[in-house]
Amino acid sequence: MSLTLSPVSLAAAAANVVGKLRGGVADLRPVPRTLIDQGPNRSVYRLHGGSDGPPVLLVPPLAAPAQCFDLRRGCSLAEHLVERGQRTYLVDYGTVAFADRRLGIEHWVDEVLPQAIRKVSEDAGGQDVRLVAWCLGGLFSLLTAAARPSLPIASLVTIASPVDFTAIPLIAPFRPLVAATGGHLLTPFYRLLGGAPSYVVGRVFWATGIDKEITKPLAILRNLDDRDFLAQIEAVDHFMDNMIAYPGRTFGQIYHRFFRANDLADGEVDLNGRSISLADIEVPVLVIAGENDTIAPRRAVERLTQLLPSVEFRTAPGGHLGVLTGRRARTTTWSYLDEFLG
Repeated sequence: MSLTLSPVSLAAAAANVVGKLRGGVADLRPVPRTLIDQGPNRSVYRLHGGSDGPPVLLVPPLAAPAQCFDLRRGCSLAEHLVERGQRTYLVDYGTVAFADRRLGIEHWVDEVLPQAIRKVSEDAGGQDVRLVAWCLGGLFSLLTAAARPSLPIASLVTIASPVDFTAIPLIAPFRPLVAATGGHLLTPFYRLLGGAPSYVVGRVFWATGIDKEITKPLAILRNLDDRDFLAQIEAVDHFMDNMIAYPGRTFGQIYHRFFRANDLADGEVDLNGRSISLADIEVPVLVIAGENDTIAPRRAVERLTQLLPSVEFRTAPGGHLGVLTGRRARTTTWSYLDEFLG
C-alpha cells in the first residue's frame, strides 16, 4: 500500500484499524483437538477432521510453544493437513519448571517422543507414524529414529533443523570466547537458573530478527489495508509472547555437544555414554531449509544430506519461523510436505 490511498484501500485500512482496536485481526483459535495421551512433559492430541489414513505427528522443539504448527487460521500447518484429509496429531511438552532442570535430551529421545509415537500408532489402528518436526524437534526426532529403529515410524520431515553449528554465522563470533573459557562461558548461568528462562529464550529469538522489528512499524503503516499481513504479524507476536524455558541439563547438552563439539555434523552424538548415529535411520527423510534463516541457515541444515541413508533436500523462502508457517510457506514448504506425505 502506498501512502496515497485509493478509496478501496482507505476503507480496508480503516476496517483493519477498527479490528485491531477491538482485539485484533488474527483468528487465533486452535484447530479443535482431543487429548489422547498424557505423561511427564507430554500431551498428545488428535486433531479433529482428517481421514483414517496414515497418521502424521507434529513435533515441536523445546522452548517454542506447540502453536508453531497452528499459528492462526488461514496460516496453520495443522489446519492445512487436516483440511487436506491427513490424520493429524500434535505432541505438546507443556511448560518447563525449575524442577525439570535435571532432564536431558535422552528424556525426550527415550521417553517423551517414543511414547507419543507409540500412542499415535495405537490410536491410528497400528499404522506407522509420519513425523513432521521443526527446529530442535527435528533433531530430537532424528535421534529418536536412530536410537530406536523398532518404533513404528514411516518417514520423517525436518524443517529448519541445523546439524552443522559451525555453519551458523550468528554464533560464530562467540566461538573464540567459548574456547578461551574452556567451554564454561554459560555453564554457571544455566546451572544457577536451572536452564534458559523463557524470557531469555524469547529475547534471543527476537534478536535474530531485530532488523524486521526495527522496520515493523513502517511495514504495518504501509500495509494497513492488507488484513492477512497484519494478521500474520499479530500471530507471530502472540507466538513470541509464549516462549518456554529450556531445562538446565538439556540446555547444557545442546551447548556442549551441539554448539561446542559440533557432534551432529559428524552424524553421531554421545548421550550418557551411549553413541547414537544418524546413519542408523532406516526411514526416508525430507529435509527443508529456509532461504533466509539466520538460526538454521541452508549450509547448517543441508549437512544432513551427507549423513542420512535416504534423504531428499528442499529449500523454501522464509526465516526460521517463516519457512514453517509464513505466508509463502503455504505454496512452498506445505506443497513439499503434501508431495512427500502423498
